[in-house]
Amino acid sequence: MNASVRGPCPAPASSRRWLGALALALALALTGCSAFSRAVKEGDLASQEQQWAEAEAAYLRALAADPEASEVKVKLGKVRQAWSEVVLAEARSVHSTGELDAAMKLLVRALELNADNVSARELLSEVLNARVAKGHAALKAERLQDARAEFDAVLSVAPDHAAAKRGVDGVQVAWARRWFGTGEGLEKAGKLGNALVAYVRADQERVGATAARERAEAVRQKLRDEVAFLVVASPVEDRAGAPDVAQRLAAGRLAAMLPTKLPLRVVTEAPEGREGVRLDLALERVLPLQVVEESQRTQRYLAGNRSVPNPRRSGFEGKLLQAERALEDVERKQAAALREYLRMQAELGMVRVSAERCRERERRECREALHECGEAAREVSGPGQFPSECNPKRCDTKACVAEEVLLVAKAAASLEKEKALEAALDKAEAQRTQVQRHRDTTFREPITVEEPMYSDFVFDVQLHRLTVTATVTAVMRDLLKAQQVPAPNTQDYAVAHEDTAHKGYDRYGVLADPVQLRNELELRVEAGDKAAADLALRVKERFDAYRGKRVEDARRGMVRPGAEDVVETAVRALLLTADAPPQDILQPLGRARGLNRPETLVGL
Repeated sequence: MNASVRGPCPAPASSRRWLGALALALALALTGCSAFSRAVKEGDLASQEQQWAEAEAAYLRALAADPEASEVKVKLGKVRQAWSEVVLAEARSVHSTGELDAAMKLLVRALELNADNVSARELLSEVLNARVAKGHAALKAERLQDARAEFDAVLSVAPDHAAAKRGVDGVQVAWARRWFGTGEGLEKAGKLGNALVAYVRADQERVGATAARERAEAVRQKLRDEVAFLVVASPVEDRAGAPDVAQRLAAGRLAAMLPTKLPLRVVTEAPEGREGVRLDLALERVLPLQVVEESQRTQRYLAGNRSVPNPRRSGFEGKLLQAERALEDVERKQAAALREYLRMQAELGMVRVSAERCRERERRECREALHECGEAAREVSGPGQFPSECNPKRCDTKACVAEEVLLVAKAAASLEKEKALEAALDKAEAQRTQVQRHRDTTFREPITVEEPMYSDFVFDVQLHRLTVTATVTAVMRDLLKAQQVPAPNTQDYAVAHEDTAHKGYDRYGVLADPVQLRNELELRVEAGDKAAADLALRVKERFDAYRGKRVEDARRGMVRPGAEDVVETAVRALLLTADAPPQDILQPLGRARGLNRPETLVGL
């Protein structure tokens, strides 16, 4: 084709890719420029119309499109300065009406727009001082909530304002004194539970401003004495003549085993109408008993050595036998593979001879056909004549196709048999190596080994056991039920200790062990302590039943936790559960009376 009529040569693939990337970048740049310019125009228009919020938003959009646009930053700064002046003018107007809170909010906004606005900062300082003065006036007038609101508002804007901080301290002191006065009035009126709550609130408002903590502790102690569960312990009746055990059951020991956080008192006399029990104890007997029991033990010792068949050699011989049997199986498979390979080679040789004979016969017939064709061609005289003896099909008979196909199949089958034979030979060689290794390992291991021979030596042992049993009879009566029929409860508290003793026989490795029993006096004291601990547990069960009723009464009143009668009942229930105050009573009471840490009521 002529070069003058050829079309334009297509651009290479790399050039097309570069052109596409350049076009995409150009489109993005144009899009960004259009968004940037449109935002700047909108900002300029809004600034001319003094629509400061819209102008600021437009300039911010422009900076989002191009953060390095310095002229937009300058315009944004000017807009904010102008807007700050507008807000300052509005704040001055509001300040002239006396609305300090609204003026303060506007001045804070003006300074947010322009931190360098000196006029706004001076006016804000004036407003803050005015609010502080207003708070102090409210404080003098005992309007504590209004005063605290003013001081908190000032501190929300200026956290380091010294006058506002002093004002907050003054409000806290005033609240503490007010709550302390309330507590004194409630205490004089006999409402100790409400008085305790008021003293705790006063102490939490301002620690040390009043003597609330000391008064709270005194009132708490009065309430504990009022709700205390009394255990009237009579002197122990010693019928066994064992003063060392009887003194372990005295009132002081019983009180030491009871929990100290709870209002649980052990006394000798109780006033009328108090909750508690009367505990009468009698030590019936103290019986020490020592028993010696004869028994026998055995100690194994080394008597000598003896020769025994080596168990390791037995294991190696078993492995060798398994390897030899595996070798026999492998060799049988190898012989079978060899026979198959030889048979296949014989068949392949026969097929190859048959194929060669067929090929030789075809060549001979083709040569004869070529000779006849030459003779016939010489006899033909005219041009363009073709004798019938020169037909090419006489040399392309395909008579040996079956022999060729059979030869190829037999050759492939022979190759597979050869591979199978090689694999069998390799496996047999590996198995022979394994057998030889097992044989070497077995013959290196000795036939017999020396084994230690042990014998048992029987020796006599004495078991010494010392038991001290204290029998205590306890009668527990309810103080509020004078006609209650006594129900004695007699319990045995046994403490035992035992030790073994035997002689020493150095020849057999038995070391002498003499008797080391504990002293009978120690066991008597321990028996008394065990009885006292059990009695303390039974007293605690009575106390749990008593305080469970008080707690249920307090829970029923939690529908109105701020009422004075409910507070009285709840505080007493909390003092009875000082070891684990119920949260469903403690938390509602604390929220109703504004306590930061309601657990302080129980002294935690």
